[in-house]
Amino acid sequence: MKSGNNFELERSNLTANHKIAILLHEGISGTQGKTGLAILRFSEAEIVAVIDRESAGKSLVELTKITRDVPIVASVTEALAYTPKVLLIGIAPSGGALPEAWLQEIRQAVAAGLSVINGLHIQLAKDPQIQELLQPGQWVWDVRQEPPNLPIASAQARSLACLRVLTVGTDMAIGKMSTSLQLHQASIQKGLRSKFLATGQAGIMIAGDGIPLDAVRVDFAAGAVEQLVMRFGADYEILHIEGQGSLLHPGSTATLPLLRGSQPTHLILVHKAGQNSLRKHPEIAIPPLPTVIQLCEAVAAAGGVFQPAKVVAIALNTHHLEDASAVQAIEQIQALTGLPCTDPVRFGADVLLDAVLEF
Repeated sequence: MKSGNNFELERSNLTANHKIAILLHEGISGTQGKTGLAILRFSEAEIVAVIDRESAGKSLVELTKITRDVPIVASVTEALAYTPKVLLIGIAPSGGALPEAWLQEIRQAVAAGLSVINGLHIQLAKDPQIQELLQPGQWVWDVRQEPPNLPIASAQARSLACLRVLTVGTDMAIGKMSTSLQLHQASIQKGLRSKFLATGQAGIMIAGDGIPLDAVRVDFAAGAVEQLVMRFGADYEILHIEGQGSLLHPGSTATLPLLRGSQPTHLILVHKAGQNSLRKHPEIAIPPLPTVIQLCEAVAAAGGVFQPAKVVAIALNTHHLEDASAVQAIEQIQALTGLPCTDPVRFGADVLLDAVLEF
């Protein structure tokens, strides 16, 4: 039996050999499905069913604009008809606690022979009922676990010759991971030796490696980032570091450790078109983007502690806009900031990568 830290997933990314059902209750049309939707958009795994009782029977493509023809079913019981081998928890309920009914569905999946990938703070490998149900060959991968033997950061990443591109955002859950993944894909297509460094649960599930930054004690957060960057920096020409949080958000502690640990050479600012305040704190306005750019660059050069880095381009999330409106919004941001801008999910990341390479 493999569970918890003992499960390594062969420490490779999920591939077409993994038949996955994604638990996404209230996540397709709600605000808690970021992980599952990211897996649908970017993972190489074979997704055979999405479980979302609120959207069962509807078209995933129409609901999400993700070009992946996957049936939406109402329960684990219905998903079993598609013979998945793994249940991936793609939701992040408020407070991180699973409703008892959803936990029972997970146990039902384990009883039916499925392994589990869990990105929540709750450790399912320690659930007594799940432990009893696991059979040889089954495993539980609790992604959010602090890596062992973490150092205190010491700005070692400055010594690396590789480019280190960090995404920073005007808010939480705005598209930093998607931007980094698209930049990585564009780099590969350009023939660069590129590596995507995951710092959140969805990114780790996609890449098969990384650090769950929000599970790391704050004193060691920058050291965890530094350790990850140093592990790969000598072997790649360009590292795309998944951003977390926002310098503008009162509840975010993640951006500073990422700056300290990665010592980025370039910053990509990620923003949602038309968003003027924080999504969960509408009373907090997002400053004009030129002011945000000045803030990010000032922090990235603070007192000589960090590698100075410039915001070289804007990644604009236009998911909620029609094509013509998206193009217009991109043009407006370019005029406002004087920087290259595009929606990397919608139009590809070549514009952003060119800005990095030409800076």
